[in-house]
Order: sequence, then C-alpha cells, then structure tokens
Amino acid sequence: MESNAFLEYLDTAQIALYGFWAFFAGLIWYLHREDKREGYPLDTHRVDRHGNPITVEGLPGVPCPKTFKLADGSSVMAPDPARADRRPIAARQIGADDRYGADVGAPLEPTGNPMLDAVGPSAYAERANQPERMVDGSPMIVPMSSVSGWGVESRDPDPRGMTVCGLDGASAGKVVGLWVDKAEPQIRYLEVEIAGGRHVMLPSGFVRYDAGNRKVKVASITAAQFAGVPGIASNQQITKLEEDRICAYYAGGHLFATPSRSESLI
Repeated sequence: MESNAFLEYLDTAQIALYGFWAFFAGLIWYLHREDKREGYPLDTHRVDRHGNPITVEGLPGVPCPKTFKLADGSSVMAPDPARADRRPIAARQIGADDRYGADVGAPLEPTGNPMLDAVGPSAYAERANQPERMVDGSPMIVPMSSVSGWGVESRDPDPRGMTVCGLDGASAGKVVGLWVDKAEPQIRYLEVEIAGGRHVMLPSGFVRYDAGNRKVKVASITAAQFAGVPGIASNQQITKLEEDRICAYYAGGHLFATPSRSESLI
C-alpha cells in the first residue's frame, strides 16, 4: 500500500505554521489596503492616450467607502472623492526635459509666496476648520487666562512680556499671552502682539528662550515676516486648519525666509 509522502511529514505544528503565514499575509494585505482610505488614488501630471489624467492606486487598490461615526455625533466617509485636495500647486517645474514631459522628477520652483502658498515645507493638509476637542466637547487648546488653576512653573521662564526676535535679531513684538493644551498640560502657542496691534500665534516648538535678556528667539522667520503669519478667527480657540496654516508658515521659513536658505551653497 503506497502512502502519501507529503502527509507523512505533515503534522499539527506545520499546519499551524502555514496557517499563521496565511493569516499574516492576509493581515498585511488588509492593513495596506486600509491605509489607502486617505490620499489615494495618487494624482499625476501624466495623461493616457485619450487625454485623461492618470491616477495611481497601486496594489492592493483603494478600499470601498466606509462611514465613520465621530465622537461629536457627526460622520465622515473615507475614501470620499468629494474631499480630495484640489488646490492648485503654486509652483512650476524647472529643468524638465520636454522630450519626456514635465513629470520627470524635476524640482519645483515657487511662483508666489511659498510660506503662504503651501509649497514644500510650507505644505499642509486642509483639515476641518474646527478646534481639537476634549472628551466633554470643549476646545482643547485655549488661552491660559481662560482656564483656572493654570500657571507657569516658577523654575521655568515666563515668556509673557518678553521681546520676540526674528532670525535677523530685530524685534517683532512682545508676548502678551500663552495658549495651553488642556489634554497634555503644556504651552502650545505664544500670543505675540506685533506692530499695529495685531496679535499672531507663535508655536512653542519654534522658540528658544533667552531668559537673562528677556527675549524669545525665533530662527525660522525674520521680524518683518511676523506680519504675514496667518491669523485666527477667535481669540478663545484655534481650529485644526488654523493650526496647520500657522505651523506651515513657520516651517516654510526654514527654507524660504531668506534667499540664501533656498539657494545652493556653491
């Protein structure tokens, strides 16, 4: 009587191992497919032979739309083509070889104010124009003066009243308030009063304190460029979209604030 050689060497441990491999492969496929609910399909500058824009999904493809219920009772669908980012890119490609079209990895050159036009390090996602909220529904980031029991640790420098200096060393204004994160007790923004009485937000991650000289130093933008910092609609809360625009402005300054920063060293 002949026996199956494969079955002779097959035992429970092997079955479990093969089952794990199959499960793990399926898990990777599922997770890779789920992470395409946002940002896909990818847009390109290429067109097909009929002149239609070519989009890229990759493998696996974009999953079917799914509705997610949010804590505030609202819902959002993903993927949702209606929420696709269709903002024009305020930049042009330079050095592209016309024989192969523009989409050949050529660098982009800004065509306007890159710190405001969401180009390069100034890019940001258009998140909801609503504030981050606590479990009770109240705004998460608020002026410290609006919440009781909050203050600056006595061993830390208190920025209020300090002079804010840009990368050029010139004075941009004074710190007149602090905005705190109630979820993670810390200072998120410094409220700065600049020339003309306008108040702008300065993310705490972009500052260095010089407590001895009562100065707040900012290396990302010049003193004059504080006038271009995007504003906020309310003096009691800041929205996610406003946060992204403000942080993108300062981040973009590290490349675009002065011509020397965006030019080659040689």
